[in-house]
Amino acid sequence: MIEATSCGGVVIFRGKILLLYKNYRNKYEGWVLPKGTVEKGEEHTQTALREVQEETGVCATIIKYIGKSNYMFNAASDIVNKDVHWYLMMADSYYSKPQREEYFLDSGYYKYHEAYHLLKFPNEKQILELAYSEYTDLKRCNQWGNKKYF
Repeated sequence: MIEATSCGGVVIFRGKILLLYKNYRNKYEGWVLPKGTVEKGEEHTQTALREVQEETGVCATIIKYIGKSNYMFNAASDIVNKDVHWYLMMADSYYSKPQREEYFLDSGYYKYHEAYHLLKFPNEKQILELAYSEYTDLKRCNQWGNKKYF
């Protein structure tokens, strides 16, 4: 079994969540949150910000750590056990551009309920729930977007 670690973000701008649509040779198809593999010498926060930037073109700011998800999948010759560390992030605009080299065909910001139903994987739906709850708590306390908070 191969152990792997990735990091990603639940990116929010004006209450909407950033999603990516991936289609890899019609085998892997669906809406996902941006995430990717930790590179050697990289902190988890650096990975999360880099992957969001690479996969979506979005410049985001980390607000807080949300939690970890875990899943397994079959690779060419082994089983991969992957941990993904997730961060709540704030974008600076609605701009996004999907990374074609990684088979992302579309990207965009969606209302919470739309995003929840579009997401392909149950573990990403759970992370979205946690992140959006944190976001609404911060909004209620007038701390979302408050530069003093960062």
